[in-house]
Amino acid sequence: MRTKMKVKTKIEIAIAAVIVVLVVALGAVSNYLVDYAIGRSGDGGDREVSLEVEQTPEGVEAVIAANRATFEKQTEDFLAANPGEAVETTSDDGLTLRGVCYTHNEAVDSHRWAIALHGYRANHTGALQLAAPYYEAGYNVLTPDLRACGDSEGNFVGMGWLDRKDVLRWIDYIIQRDPDAEIVIHGISMGAATTMMTAGEDTPDNVKAFVEDCGYTSVWDVFSSELQLRFGLPEFPILYTASGVAKLRAGYNFTEASALQQVAACEKPMLFIHGTADDFIPYEMMDILYNAKPGDNKAELTADGAGHGEALYALGDAYWDAVFDFVAPYME
Repeated sequence: MRTKMKVKTKIEIAIAAVIVVLVVALGAVSNYLVDYAIGRSGDGGDREVSLEVEQTPEGVEAVIAANRATFEKQTEDFLAANPGEAVETTSDDGLTLRGVCYTHNEAVDSHRWAIALHGYRANHTGALQLAAPYYEAGYNVLTPDLRACGDSEGNFVGMGWLDRKDVLRWIDYIIQRDPDAEIVIHGISMGAATTMMTAGEDTPDNVKAFVEDCGYTSVWDVFSSELQLRFGLPEFPILYTASGVAKLRAGYNFTEASALQQVAACEKPMLFIHGTADDFIPYEMMDILYNAKPGDNKAELTADGAGHGEALYALGDAYWDAVFDFVAPYME
């Protein structure tokens, strides 16, 4: 009997040891993934895999290349003529957030403003392809560095969720500067998710419309896809534990960071844009987001054959015609 008890005890100890090892290993992997995906110096931006998408229509790649070159030249000319003004504000959690403001001189009596938001691990220069056309259309433009990006403080990328509160501070900054401001918020990729997440908040009447270009439904959805594509791993259990670690370390978890839920609470106008050949954020997400947005003050713009963030290059001037046609009725 004692022998059997000793054997049972040894088995229980071995099982307990295995469990401890697994828990420790899972914790280490989860911490690594949080640092990799949202840590300020993480490698999550180095991406060599892609979703399988439909074949790009013939001739689209040449159009994208030509329009990209044109827009890059326009952006260079814009910066040469408009160096911009360094500005800053403070986040709710005490971070210094920085950006660049491009304003017209007093001869241009414009109260129209655009907040242009860059993508994942970029900085305000990643939104200049948005800033220049808005500026040329008579808008003053603010291009923030989102938290943990560029010159803004922060240890963890907000993926739009923490950034939505930061954008509210930037909105306050503009209104303090121009109480009559009429504001459009336009973002690409993570900036688009930030746009949608901001849209679900209670924004001042000065905010007139939102434009999201290739944004994701939720951080959970995009990280689940990337976990499979980059590492060949299922979301359970790693993404669940990593989400908990992110809550402890970064202040948010991956399930609560939902553009889809925020869009469902948005009553203001929103334009949804996406490319059919997006190999990072699935094109199908646009319809899901569009259908979640209540009301009829919404529209979709599809760019056939455009990859991630390429809609404005695939569509060229038609992109901006659609944007300004959409927002015009809502600007006083």
